[in-house]
Amino acid sequence: MSTLITGGTGFIGAQIVHLLLEKGEKDLVVFDINPSTKLLNDVADQVEIIRGDLGNFSHVLNIVKKHRPNVIYHLGGMLSVPSDADHAASFRANAMGTFHVLEAAKLFEVPQVFFSSTLATYGLDIREDVIDDYTLQRPMLFYGCTKVFCEHMGLFYKRKYGLDFRGLRYPSIVGPGVKTPGIVQYTSWAIEECAKGNPFTIWVKPETKCAAMYFKDAALAIVKLSEAPLANIKMVNYVVGGATPIASAQDLADVVKDRIPAAQIDFKPDPEIQKVVDKLALPVDDSIARKEWNWNSEYDQERIVDDFLEELRVNPERYA
Repeated sequence: MSTLITGGTGFIGAQIVHLLLEKGEKDLVVFDINPSTKLLNDVADQVEIIRGDLGNFSHVLNIVKKHRPNVIYHLGGMLSVPSDADHAASFRANAMGTFHVLEAAKLFEVPQVFFSSTLATYGLDIREDVIDDYTLQRPMLFYGCTKVFCEHMGLFYKRKYGLDFRGLRYPSIVGPGVKTPGIVQYTSWAIEECAKGNPFTIWVKPETKCAAMYFKDAALAIVKLSEAPLANIKMVNYVVGGATPIASAQDLADVVKDRIPAAQIDFKPDPEIQKVVDKLALPVDDSIARKEWNWNSEYDQERIVDDFLEELRVNPERYA
């Protein structure tokens, strides 16, 4: 039986592939619309890579029918800024794409689907001073709207068809080689652009604190979730936090300047982005994930910057 990773050429998906290979797994199948496979070049002979569109039901049906996976890691879809720019495409990729994955899993008896959701499912009317698994989900962004819908579709397939569906609500993901715009993508680009010798302008206030997780932690989290006994899984869709304590944008700039003394970073807050980020600039309580499947983040802000720079140094061809 194989393992299918949608969005598997992206930097979280590719890291999942590397993690699974390190664990000795065989017969890994990557499904992605992205034509670039450079993040997997070092393991290309150990992975089958198939280009396809989540929004095309026949593409999803064909790959699931052919490979009959026992596990699907579903990470494919559109991110926040592209989703707001083209909400119809986002609905097709995110909402319909997830429906296609879940329906294919039902039709071809795939036992498990692990889904990447987002803290962007929160936003409006948060009355507490922390985000946890019980916080009201009223997203501000279309991206978050699609992800809430997907979470509930997963719960439906779990209840009605017995699918072992589990999801993670990721914070902002930090890692090298990110190309797709996101409202808090400064958490990656500030490091990478300064490593290239370029000046960088952060578009939020220096004191802004936004939960962020390193891409290696993100991959580890969903793999750990997949390994947990079903009997332990009560919440099903989990909040997960990243680096603790949460670093401010100024903290990030200070660490980068410490590691790269010539780095030039300034701030020019975007009022519209700031409104959205301020709604989510709250601490994250992931105690249920820690209790139910022993989640624990391995990277704080300083280790993120150090490993990020090491990745750029050791694997420049991946992130060019």
